[in-house]
Amino acid sequence: MKKDDCIFCKIANGEIGSDTVYEDDMFRAILDLSPASKGHILILPKEHYDDLFELSDECGERLMATAKKVALAAKKALHADGINLVQNNGEAAGQTVRHFHMHIIPRYESDDKTMVAWTPHDSDPEEQKQIASAILKEIKEL
Repeated sequence: MKKDDCIFCKIANGEIGSDTVYEDDMFRAILDLSPASKGHILILPKEHYDDLFELSDECGERLMATAKKVALAAKKALHADGINLVQNNGEAAGQTVRHFHMHIIPRYESDDKTMVAWTPHDSDPEEQKQIASAILKEIKEL
């Protein structure tokens, strides 16, 4: 399914031009117009999924193989020192376009290292057990 009002659907399906670095029957990978670093790439499925939770299993499996291929090519072509794969789901997580997409962000030793970061907190062993138990219960029900 494609959404007529989705800009990423239009880009992924070639209706809007982009600097495409990879394309196959399922994905288009493009250079981000507002890059976090030189060579920042977005992988866009050609079918519309709002987020990870709508993504088909087949698309998810092929996505990782595609991400690996594109990330390796970007790392080599740009002489990057590392790569971040970033994927946000929901506004609270930083998703700004409601079309599933994965960011491939080449990283360089000279980068601002605060882009993908969090403040580590101490964990409570009892709370950790409760959290693990709740997640395991939900997994069994899927």
